[in-house]
Amino acid sequence: MESLYDREAVQPLWTCLRDVGFECLSDPSAVAAALNRRGLTLLFINSVCGCAARSARPGVGLALQHERIPDYLVTVFAGVDREAVEEARDHMPGVPPSSPCVALFQDGRLLEVVPRSEIETLTPVDLANRLIELFERHGAKRRGPSVPPEKFQAVDFANVCSTSLIR
Repeated sequence: MESLYDREAVQPLWTCLRDVGFECLSDPSAVAAALNRRGLTLLFINSVCGCAARSARPGVGLALQHERIPDYLVTVFAGVDREAVEEARDHMPGVPPSSPCVALFQDGRLLEVVPRSEIETLTPVDLANRLIELFERHGAKRRGPSVPPEKFQAVDFANVCSTSLIR
């Protein structure tokens, strides 16, 4: 499937996530491998929408400044790498498609989902606190933060959101 968005235009929306420690996945087989790893995996389905810009990207980044974080951080981009997103959604049976969306997996098993409907009502700090609660509930063991505080402060969460990015 062809990307709905110009890849160059959305690149800053990937870069900010990579800058806080995410592995950006664009291949369905890489998504399947990542979501089936042993350990705690955080999946972020990225989007160009306003709630991704306003709350999701900065909130997820802020959560990763916590003292305990998931073992793996992976992201796919809705509307860009569509097959990779479909693969990610295949690992969330019974969960309606949602982007942005945050999901937590343990050893390949879906534990929790924070869908767009919840994200769009939260501030970045509220979302970070919600995710931190999930990290703690599910026993995140990796020592945080994902990046040093000074590096986190320099991240530009690229508050781009616009349907003008559609090809």
